[in-house]
Parts: sequence; structure tokens; C-alpha cells
Amino acid sequence: MAEQIEMLYQRDVYGKTLVELGKAHKDIVVLDADLSSSTRTALFAKNFPERFFNFGVAEQNMMATSAGLASCGKTVFASTFAIFASGRAWDQVRNTICYSNSNVKIVATHAGITVGPDGATHQALEDITLMRAITNMNVIVPCDGPETAEAIKAAYGTKGPFYIRLGRPKVPTLANKKPFHFGKAYNLTEGNDITIIACGIMVNEALLAAKALCEKCIGVRVINMHTIKPLDQEIIIKAAQETKGIVVCEEHSVIGGLASAVDEVVAENHPTTVICVGVKHRFGQSGESLELMQEYNLTAKDIEKAALRIVKK
Repeated sequence: MAEQIEMLYQRDVYGKTLVELGKAHKDIVVLDADLSSSTRTALFAKNFPERFFNFGVAEQNMMATSAGLASCGKTVFASTFAIFASGRAWDQVRNTICYSNSNVKIVATHAGITVGPDGATHQALEDITLMRAITNMNVIVPCDGPETAEAIKAAYGTKGPFYIRLGRPKVPTLANKKPFHFGKAYNLTEGNDITIIACGIMVNEALLAAKALCEKCIGVRVINMHTIKPLDQEIIIKAAQETKGIVVCEEHSVIGGLASAVDEVVAENHPTTVICVGVKHRFGQSGESLELMQEYNLTAKDIEKAALRIVKK
């Protein structure tokens, strides 16, 4: 069972990893939309001011310019809050970045309900849906700080557009993880009764739920599905074949995100019961992160209840 080691801001890790990459690779340029202190791209700006560009509150222009810079041989990292990167600039992401298969890495912070007090207008609950629907876009949702660093490095080393989703609060660092391989999920725990597939901060909640279920003599297979697109279909089909059902956990709308992606694979290859623990047909609201996780039924207890529903069938 994975253990919590330390709490880290994923965006802190992102900023530090950008600086590390920037020292080694002169082709990297970084763009931000007036939020560099929050997204932590300010660290890159301090070290490489000639390769950093602040576009102000003009996310659409930032995305269009990203594609232009990529066409000149640059590897572009573009950052802002997830709600603006995925929603406000969707047209430019689709038509200037993805249509041209441009080498642009969109690293969006402050995603999900855990943005907290900023409220519904700043809580991106549909961003995975919007990004995974676009041809050529790759989507990663790291589970903790170290995996964030690995994801950023993998994105740099892989040509094409990326959307990497990061949160606002500190998240626990998980032990016993396997090395990050883009597009390849892995099991954190082994079991043949129930499968729990999770991404982002929900991976830790899934592990806590698995621990509680194991105490009830229920074997749980927890899968860290850090790459949403391209999806690791093989590990999903194997889980559908070998366990009694699947619980999918995401800090995101139940429509179009990880749960929908898993549903598509299961329905076509090996139908089984799939229950989603996610945000069900609601906007966000202002509140503390933990309170909102409870209000929107995104806790380990909610995952455990979903798993027990499958077992009792």
C-alpha cells in the first residue's frame, strides 16, 4: 500500500522542472497570461527573461502565438488557469495548435473543485472533456509532485500538443509508484475483487479507499491512469476481465472525462459494471477544498461506497 511522504504543490514542481529543462534545452520558450506567480512560470522568467513572454489577460492570443513559435522550431510551454486554457482559448487550441500538430505543451494549473474559494467561474470541471475531444491532443493528469516532473519531461521529449492538468493545493507524495511512462498506466495495488481507476488527486483517495476495503477482506486493484489520452486500453480490458467491476475516480465532471473514456473501452471490449465517482451535473462553488471534496462526494469514503455497491451485486 502506498504511503504519504510529503505534501507538495504540483505547480511548484512544474516551475522548478521548467528551469531544469531550460538550462539543458535552448529551444524552450515559456508563455503565460498574467498568472506567472500562481502557475510558477515566474521561476523560468527569473532565470531566462529573454525566453519568457507575458501576454496579460489574453489567453487566446497566447495560444495562437504558441503555435507560431512552435512553427519556428521552438518547444513552447504555455500556462494559465485550467478554466481559461481549456475554455476561453479552445478555438485557438483546436485550430492553431492541434490542427497543425504544433509542439506546444499547455500546462494548466488550478484545475478541479479544489481551487476552493475562487468559486464556480474558476473551477474547471470540463477541461479534460474539452481537451481529449481534440484530434492530436495528448492529456496527462499527474497524481503528485514527482509524477508532475516526470510528465513535464515526457511532454518535452514527445513531439506534439499536450494538455497537462495540475491543481492548486498541496497534494501528498505517494510511495511505491512505478516510473512514469507516457500512455502506460500501472497498478498501485493488486486485487481481483474490485478495480479502482483514478487520476490526479483522486489516486490518493483511491488508495485510502482500497485500504478500508482490504480491511473488509475485499481485494482491490488500484490503477494510476495518469495519461487520459492516449488511454492505456490494455490495462482497462484486463481489469474488466479479471475483477467484478470498476470504479472510476476523477476530480472532474462525469461527462467526457476519464470515466467516459473507460466506459468507451469497456463497452466495446468487455462489458462490466462501471461506477463513476466524479462531479455529477453541477457547477462548483466557493468553499475550502476539503469541504468541497465532501460536498461533491469525491472522498475515499465515497469511493469505498461505490466499490461496495459492486461487491453486493
